[in-house]
Amino acid sequence: MLPSNICFISKMSLSFLWIMTGLTSAFFAREIGYDILVNNGFTASLANLSILLGSIVDVSIGIWLLTGKNLKLCYLMQLLMIITYSLLLTAIEPVFWLHPFGPLTKNIPLIVLIYILYSHERSLQ
Repeated sequence: MLPSNICFISKMSLSFLWIMTGLTSAFFAREIGYDILVNNGFTASLANLSILLGSIVDVSIGIWLLTGKNLKLCYLMQLLMIITYSLLLTAIEPVFWLHPFGPLTKNIPLIVLIYILYSHERSLQ
C-alpha cells in the first residue's frame, strides 16, 4: 500500500505532464510535431488531425486524473497511450531513442510509475 501523499503527488505530476504535453503539442510547439509527421510521409491534413486528436487525448487524460474517477481505467488508458505513442514514434523517428532530452526513454519510468499506481488502485478493491 502506497502512502496517500505519494499517490496524490504522483497523480498531480502525471496530470501536469499530460495537460502540458497536450497544450504544448497544440499551441506552443506545434510545428515540431507537424514537421516530424510531414517529413515522414504524413499529409499536411493528416498531420494536423493527428496533432489535434493527440492533444485532445493528452489533455483529457490529465483532467481525468484530476477527477479521481475510475482511476484503474485511467491508468490503463495512460499505459495504452504511452505504448502507442512510443511505438508510433519509434516507427517514424527511431533516433528519438537516442535524443539527449529523452522523448522516448522517459516513457520507461513513466510506464513503471503508472503501473505502480494501477497496482495500488487494484489493491484498494
